[in-house]
Amino acid sequence: MRRHDLLVLGAGTGNALLDDRFASLDVALVSEGPFGGTCLNAGCIPSKMLAATADVADAVRGSARHDVDARLDGVRWRAVQERVFGRLDADSREGEQGRRDSEFVTVHRGRARFTGERRVRVDTEDGPLDLAADRIVIAAGGRPVVPPVVADCGLPYETSDTVMRLAAPPRHLVVLGGGYIAAELAHVFHAMGSRITVVEQRDRLLEQQDESVAEAFTEAVRGRWDLRLGRELTGVAGSPGALRLTLDDGAELTADTLLVAVGRRPNSDRLALEKAAVEVREDGRIEVDDRLRTSAEGVWALGDIATPVPLKHVANREAEIVAHNLLHPDDPRTMSYRAVPSAVFTRPQIAQVGLTEQEARSQGLDYAVGIRRYEDVAYGWALEDTTGFCKVLADRADGRLLGAHLLGPQAATLVQPLVVAMTAGMTARALAEQPLWIHPALTEVVENALRELG
Repeated sequence: MRRHDLLVLGAGTGNALLDDRFASLDVALVSEGPFGGTCLNAGCIPSKMLAATADVADAVRGSARHDVDARLDGVRWRAVQERVFGRLDADSREGEQGRRDSEFVTVHRGRARFTGERRVRVDTEDGPLDLAADRIVIAAGGRPVVPPVVADCGLPYETSDTVMRLAAPPRHLVVLGGGYIAAELAHVFHAMGSRITVVEQRDRLLEQQDESVAEAFTEAVRGRWDLRLGRELTGVAGSPGALRLTLDDGAELTADTLLVAVGRRPNSDRLALEKAAVEVREDGRIEVDDRLRTSAEGVWALGDIATPVPLKHVANREAEIVAHNLLHPDDPRTMSYRAVPSAVFTRPQIAQVGLTEQEARSQGLDYAVGIRRYEDVAYGWALEDTTGFCKVLADRADGRLLGAHLLGPQAATLVQPLVVAMTAGMTARALAEQPLWIHPALTEVVENALRELG
């Protein structure tokens, strides 16, 4: 059994944790999947590169709105894939090689599982390898959830891990699920020419968003996608490329491709954590405290396997916290999830931070709401946008921002001043009145929503 000072499980954000501050340590890095993790290989980055391409295609299709005569002759899917994955696959390979060339990191390839207190066995191509370490960081990520009706059908299906690497866009793509992954990938493939049907158990898409956003988004895409809301998939039959999907109302859909996007789950069940006395929540997340320590001495966890907010920018901050606490145990830092922003890169784009209105209502808060539409400001006129809006929530008593929600172009950028204000504890009035807001930039929709609060 080889012993290390530090053992990191996972080469996504876990790999990013290791910088030159750890050069005096003997570090081992274990990974089963490609370097860069989900974000680089099958998540944030490739999906947004494809979404940006979809936005260009949609802009051409909608050019008449700006009195521009343009025609989309087609999207060169294989060329798009080569541009996206040619770069990202190279980054992944280079990331691994960089670690292998490191003087203080040893890379082990294979699936890891605990065999005891800070002891791990790695199933490598050359056989089992037993490792021990003084300290361990678990950053082993998560994976798509596949319901039994699909997993047991014996027919091919796609997930977010695989669908972006299809040889050609589907003719008819049925998307099972109505969350942000489903919305983004439906947007991508619709722009590439696929017919899209979305099957979602709830009555609206993006149900976890603010109710105003979820309702507006559902209506915005209803004319582009075939929506089967309030429905469940009960059967999958047919043959590869000719699927027959049965819904709980008896409806039958025929499609060449099924994309399962009903959520993700932590990979905690693959690590034999009970042998290391690492406690796990009912939802599969590893239990950690605000310093990101697990219940086991000398073991930390971060990212999708532990976080309450499985987003890459959250994982990056968690990695900063863990790195500091490993190196400075007498001066620990804590992780805060008080103002975590997120975005959905679909059409229309969506961003949010803080409480939704339904959450504020359910908590019994006394809050005010300010809403301004894109069409109320000059740059909204320039965009010819009639659906976008900014919605802000503030505490009536002290004016603190409670939440903010945007739907429309540049939403993921426009939300950032609201994130900063919430993080710094600024009131809505202070944010509206103290900084100067550029006219006629689209940021005026944020300013005016804040002023709407009074």
